[in-house]
Amino acid sequence: MKLAVAIADTHAPPDAFVVFRGLERSIGRAAELGYQGVELALKEVGEVKREALARWLAKTGLAVSGISTGQVFAVSGLTFTDPDPAVRHRIVAVFSGLIDLARDFGRTINVGRARGFVGRDQSREQAEALFVDTARRICDIAAPAGVTLVIEPVNRYEINFVNSLDEGAALLAKVGRANLGLMPDVFHMNIEEVRIGGSLARHGERVRYVHLADSNRLAPGQGHIDFDDVFDGLSRAGFDGWVSIEILPKPDPETAARQAAEYVLPRVARYVEAASRRFPSRAPRPGGRESRNDASPPAAARSNGVRR
Repeated sequence: MKLAVAIADTHAPPDAFVVFRGLERSIGRAAELGYQGVELALKEVGEVKREALARWLAKTGLAVSGISTGQVFAVSGLTFTDPDPAVRHRIVAVFSGLIDLARDFGRTINVGRARGFVGRDQSREQAEALFVDTARRICDIAAPAGVTLVIEPVNRYEINFVNSLDEGAALLAKVGRANLGLMPDVFHMNIEEVRIGGSLARHGERVRYVHLADSNRLAPGQGHIDFDDVFDGLSRAGFDGWVSIEILPKPDPETAARQAAEYVLPRVARYVEAASRRFPSRAPRPGGRESRNDASPPAAARSNGVRR
């Protein structure tokens, strides 16, 4: 397990769920606070200069944990379930560009609200059929690049399609692609799931990436979510991937990022130590930070045949 923090460039909209803005500065500050990676919040591939990104990562020893696509929906208005074929063609093109970037940086792309919703003139079956078709097309582009897509269930107050891990898992079965997994966000799980840890353990084979935030979308430890239960559920699931901080930057970005790191990093360290005793082959390589530039997927995902 490794810890990342969500970042974006300076032009990201004010409501983007990122802690730091400005890629170079954000990567440097994340490293100083002890994070092992950064999650890039992007709306299209042209927002990142690859050579500069690689240089900043090499300088700090961090890795890209994954790419999040909230702005594809919030800014560009694109979804997998749009009835207009031209819109679906555009979102396939956007994801194709992000897949090309993820091939070298992170190999994981989040599908949040861009997965779409049940429209006013749609039935749930129609929306689901459009999602399945679009997801298959994008997964088939991603597979040769070794890239995995992860569906993020989002609570019922924000969207009316795929609210829980159970619903996400059922949809994965219908899409039928090995490089499509789940990305639980414990903020949403706190609303939708009866037991967060139990749900994580139950769907462990499908979980590829995790978002951490407290019940108020502030840093873990600032609300009422039981993170001992969260980490216990991940342990029972055998999870060995990235967990990423996606929170409101309050009271300010610096404080929020520090609060999250100070609360979560000790738990990650204990988790890794316990996992290394249970699964000796997963023990981290000596030297710690030298492994952070490794863009290879987490061991659990590789063992499930998701990437490569």
